[in-house]
Amino acid sequence: MTQVVLKLEEIFNRIAQTRMIDLPILNSAMRVEAVGFRLWEGHWVGVLVTPWMINLVLLKGEGTPLLSLALGEKKTWRFPSGNYEFMGLNEPMLGACHICSLISPVVNFTNHKEAVTIAQEIISALFVEIEDKRSGGIEEARLTGKSTGQKEMSRRDFLRIPLMGSQ
Repeated sequence: MTQVVLKLEEIFNRIAQTRMIDLPILNSAMRVEAVGFRLWEGHWVGVLVTPWMINLVLLKGEGTPLLSLALGEKKTWRFPSGNYEFMGLNEPMLGACHICSLISPVVNFTNHKEAVTIAQEIISALFVEIEDKRSGGIEEARLTGKSTGQKEMSRRDFLRIPLMGSQ
């Protein structure tokens, strides 16, 4: 795993042990883990699982700086599966980082392994090209027996894939 991803885990482990300790949204069955990080367009992208959230994360790549976003500023990144809106996270020890909230809080997960499995499926689905942009969501396609890989995907639909299986 790359240094910047290891640093991400280290920082969020520290946050879990300090700022987040004893908060009611903390799921004690889960821990911090960076899942499925890979290079994409010069940046590291993956899913960060924590005891309070699961986020898509974009980090600077080797020699590829990442624009720092001001508080409240957002940036849309286009992945093969669609557009995703990210916010800036500027932890001093990490530098610029962009996050896209996927699941928060994570109180309904019964164990860490379940969350990691979902995170792995999310990062895989992120890189699946959506070919057909016709109206109707993935849930509509699934319910009518059509291929879900050919429908426009909302963020809600994207998150349902790991839970319902792709069809």
